[in-house]
Amino acid sequence: MRNLKMLEIKEELWKVKPSQLTVVIGVSAFHSTDMSNTATICVFQILTVSSSVPLKVSAALSAAKEAGYSLEDLLQRTGVDTKHEHLQGSQTLMDNFGRSLNQISTMERHVEYLRCLQHVQDLSAAVQQCLMTSSVQEAIRAIDNLAALHAGLNQSGCSHLQDFLCETLNFWHRIVKERLTSDFEKVLTQLHWPIIHPTHSLTPAANNQEINCQLELLVTQLLALQTSYPLVSTPLSQSPSLCLPIQIMLLPLRKRFRYHFYGNQQTNSLSKPEWYLTQVLMWMGNSSSFMEEKIQPILKRAGNTIGAKVELCRGLLFVVQEKVASDASRLLYDDVLFCHMVEEVLQFEKELRGNQSYPTVLPGLLHLLLEDAVLQKWLTVEKKMAVEKMDAMLSTEGAWSSQYKDISDMDELKAPDCAETFMTLLQVITERYQALPCPSAQLKFLGLQKELVDDFRIRLTQVMKEELRCPLGARYSAILNTVNYISTILGDWGNNVFFLQLQQAAVSLAEEVVTEGLGVMEVGHLASLEGSLFDGLLALLERLKGDMMGRLLEWTMREIIDKAKPYCQNRWFSLPSQHDQSTMSLSSSACPMMLCVRDTLLNLHQVLSLPLFQMAWQGLADRLDNFLYQDVILSNHFSDVGAAQLQFDMTRNLFPLFGHYCKRPENFFKHVKEACIILSLNVGSAILLTDLLKESEEKTRDLGGAKDPTPESALHELGVYCLASCDVLILLSLRASWSGQ
Repeated sequence: MRNLKMLEIKEELWKVKPSQLTVVIGVSAFHSTDMSNTATICVFQILTVSSSVPLKVSAALSAAKEAGYSLEDLLQRTGVDTKHEHLQGSQTLMDNFGRSLNQISTMERHVEYLRCLQHVQDLSAAVQQCLMTSSVQEAIRAIDNLAALHAGLNQSGCSHLQDFLCETLNFWHRIVKERLTSDFEKVLTQLHWPIIHPTHSLTPAANNQEINCQLELLVTQLLALQTSYPLVSTPLSQSPSLCLPIQIMLLPLRKRFRYHFYGNQQTNSLSKPEWYLTQVLMWMGNSSSFMEEKIQPILKRAGNTIGAKVELCRGLLFVVQEKVASDASRLLYDDVLFCHMVEEVLQFEKELRGNQSYPTVLPGLLHLLLEDAVLQKWLTVEKKMAVEKMDAMLSTEGAWSSQYKDISDMDELKAPDCAETFMTLLQVITERYQALPCPSAQLKFLGLQKELVDDFRIRLTQVMKEELRCPLGARYSAILNTVNYISTILGDWGNNVFFLQLQQAAVSLAEEVVTEGLGVMEVGHLASLEGSLFDGLLALLERLKGDMMGRLLEWTMREIIDKAKPYCQNRWFSLPSQHDQSTMSLSSSACPMMLCVRDTLLNLHQVLSLPLFQMAWQGLADRLDNFLYQDVILSNHFSDVGAAQLQFDMTRNLFPLFGHYCKRPENFFKHVKEACIILSLNVGSAILLTDLLKESEEKTRDLGGAKDPTPESALHELGVYCLASCDVLILLSLRASWSGQ
């Protein structure tokens, strides 16, 4: 009973919250004392239980979550296992179904294969039937269907079917082509084809109308046959393909060509390429009318845009190209024959484009010369021949004389024979490579030309050094004329359209032969066409010309100075006065100098070209002006009579010597002319001018550069523009006629 009560108490206490336990403990105090210990124990047990409840709950929740995860994992495994079992069960069905589909597909392919094979056989039978009934046009249509089927099977893997179809197509194509070719050749024979000679008879036959109809029918059928299967009609090496009727028309010409220019025939000569090249050109010309009058209208009515004459020329070119390529490889070790072949090929190309009007977009023979071995041989031989010609032209007796020396109108540049021969050599080289279709190859020849020009310049320099002992000799002047002539021609070439186009190509291709050694600025000038391809050579030639001109003038001045020594030693301050200036004459001491100047000018005018003579007399005038000013005027004192005599000698004798070559020669003797003006001033003007110049000089010095009105206006009024104020003061101090001096 007691235990039962204790249990009841525990149950009640279990329901009580911890905060209410104190109340429960208070109530239990009224119970019997024998229960107090037991109650206390129970309270502690309850407190212990209440503190452990959250931990148990947390553990229970964790266990529940783990159970949930385990359940999900179990469900997933169960689902996967179920699916796997299902897939395993259905895979068998799928495999069986796939095998059935494969069998069906294989059967379908076999059926389609057999159907295609049957279609090929049907078309083949149709072609045969058409040929048996002479329905050539229908046979061509059937062949066209075979060709379309062949094109459709190109991407398939049925190699045996493709081979069978291709063999069938080739077989019937060959049969139809042979039949049409036979008929076409008969018609051509009736029309007197091929036309070998220009006088070949073209008299129309009695049945001319019928023959023309047959010709048109056969040409149309051949075109249709080629359209149906062009790969069979034309060798793969010929692209674009030749027109099939033209191929047949070329057969007799090709046969004749091979007979005459292959094998052991005398006409098959490596030294005579012009024989077969000329023959082909003749065939082109003789067949021109036939192709334009007979074949071209048929092609036009058939809707074909090709030119019959061009097609025939293209077919003949295939024959010639094969021959030239074969001969060129055999001539690489014979310079003479190789050069001859190149010349003949270039001439053939010129006549082909000109007389035969062959389009420039179609290749001729020049591309054969661009093969690496042939092109390199051409460059080597070109250089070798050019060097040999340079050696020969410089060693001839008349190398330094002009063939136009007796014709003044044609001899303005006074170019020696060697100069004209050399530039003609370069021009011929240009004409040879100008027609090449490859700018890169053209630039290689340009590099060769520049190398030859530089080589010739070096040779001229060597010859010039041998003539330095006598710069006034004819050969020295001829060398100078040669340098100027080459420089002038190269300058003109730099503005030539062909070389401008070549310059643009060189910049685009970044060719080393042109841009080597050039900086960014120079390459930019080339690209903008501000410079030229020959700028480097022109600079070297101009340097040589300037050096030679300087030596020539230096030598000339030595002779003039030597003749002028008596004139320099004149006693200008003590010359006897002449009352009548109209009776004044040239100073006797000046005569040798004047004669030397006159003879020098005449000689230079005769031996130098006009541009060089302009440079020479102007350079001579400048040097003579400085010499007279320094050695005659500034080295002496002048009386009025001496100044008048000097002015007379200069203005009435020296200046007119140069007046033959310009309108105002005194402008080239500015120092002498202005010095004569100062020395010839009357005494009053001279004193005023001296005072003005000195005052101006003192004011400038005292004011530190402050500028009052300068004396330049006074000098300008006198006609003095070149001399400075200090120079004028020096000249005024040379006057010996002033009173008080």
